[in-house]
Amino acid sequence: MTDKITNWTRKDDAVVENAIRRGATRRELLQMLLAGGVAMSAGGLVLGRAGNAVAATPVAGGTLKAAGWSTSTADTLDPAKASLSTDYVRCCSFYNRLTFLDQGGTPQMELAEAIETKDAKTWTVKLKSGVTFHDGKPLIADDVIFSLKRHLDPSVGSKVAKIAAQMTGFKAVDKQTVEITLANPNADLPTILSMHHFMIVADGTTDFSKGNGTGAFVREVFEPGVRSVGIKNKNYWKAGPNVDSFEYFAISDDSSRVNALLSGDIHLAAAINPRSMRLVEAQGDGFVLSKTTSGNYTNLNMRLDMEPGSKRDFVEGMKYLVNREQIVKSALRGLGEVGNDQPVSPANFYHNAELKPRAFDPEKAKFHFEKAGVFGQSIPVVASDAATASVDMAMIIQASAAEIGLKLDVQRVPSDGYWDDYWLKAPVHFGNINPRPTPDILFSLLYTSEAPWNESQYKSEKFDKMLIEARGSLDQEKRKAIYNEMQVMVASEAGTIIPAYISNVDAITAKLKGLQPNPLGGQMGYAFAEYVWLEA
Repeated sequence: MTDKITNWTRKDDAVVENAIRRGATRRELLQMLLAGGVAMSAGGLVLGRAGNAVAATPVAGGTLKAAGWSTSTADTLDPAKASLSTDYVRCCSFYNRLTFLDQGGTPQMELAEAIETKDAKTWTVKLKSGVTFHDGKPLIADDVIFSLKRHLDPSVGSKVAKIAAQMTGFKAVDKQTVEITLANPNADLPTILSMHHFMIVADGTTDFSKGNGTGAFVREVFEPGVRSVGIKNKNYWKAGPNVDSFEYFAISDDSSRVNALLSGDIHLAAAINPRSMRLVEAQGDGFVLSKTTSGNYTNLNMRLDMEPGSKRDFVEGMKYLVNREQIVKSALRGLGEVGNDQPVSPANFYHNAELKPRAFDPEKAKFHFEKAGVFGQSIPVVASDAATASVDMAMIIQASAAEIGLKLDVQRVPSDGYWDDYWLKAPVHFGNINPRPTPDILFSLLYTSEAPWNESQYKSEKFDKMLIEARGSLDQEKRKAIYNEMQVMVASEAGTIIPAYISNVDAITAKLKGLQPNPLGGQMGYAFAEYVWLEA
């Protein structure tokens, strides 16, 4: 039995512990273990260990206070319209999803008891029983259908309308069962349903300011652009939450946010910068830094349909010119992992770890620049504070270029209007992409011939066909092989350079326990309030 769990790590234990806290059944937990190669006999040992860890640590009670960095008078409790981190945190507190992504990026069941398909096109969703909304109404199939169909209504303005458009048919088989039909096969549906926007709301909801969900907290206060307060849902269908109430607001200034933490006004300061990190670390044992590298990145884009990117050797030269290690060390102050020029991060199951980053080689860069005939020119490179660390990255690349005689003219433009006026438009410019849960979503948004955010205007008929093939396959190993090859194609053929995956750092008081990394982003994928606790 011991041999069966030799490769089962403490990180894997944490995934099981997290699933237990989220209300996973024993059957679901055993399926997770079997998928990880753990024998049934050894599974009981792992579950016992994880169960003991969960049972031994949480403390009940207290008021949790936390501050994010972004807010607006347009803050919303409508999951379909959520766009800021503050929206995501609140939606995770008041609502639930059909599925969620565990620490390893694997979809697990939440409101769904099971999600099954035979052809990746027609899916059957069986709902958990005994779940009620905050107003006492039981969760039924009609609520799920209403929640999903809203994304297809243009008047709603859903942020995931294009992703939801593949759902073309909905049927209530019975009160606890929903059948979802897709336009084309997509094996990623369980993962897609874990996105924050696909929270389940009550059938017929029109007033979302009430936050009437099935979640861990009941809305007490919601003031857009100011704050929200939730109190513990005493009728919650899962164990928890641990705290009695949860207050969330935003402090946009990084220093002020950290000072609020250090003074004891809040328990968590989200997404702090490196300078603030040093301040927190200097305080000693009373505070902790929680680091998550989940797939956010800043990239350098060269449009392949405009000069100089239309010259293949210019693109090749730039890929050899970028010193990825130095960018992580200097531009990101160590808060990142070296990237390999494709968007699927190491936090994702489908990340191609065999694809090595392009080595920094100024001589090879010079060779390609000479072939491209770009020496003697001044090449504009547009950067902005709007794209995280892009100005610092540009300066590092500019210095490397100067050493071999290439002149890069770094043009630093204001954040205001950057995404409308420069991103996707300038011949050489930076972008910044937030985490997405699947390769299919990343490639569909950024690299297919018709991608809405095709930053380098990369077009490949072969790539497009491979994406459709992978999307419809239920064979995980086959999909992984296809996605591996597609990552190689992006890294070698597209005009995008992804030097690093950027880490998010949340600063917390040492009294706050239970916070874990999650592939959907910092603050435990924005769902921390339900799972953390406060030590006395």
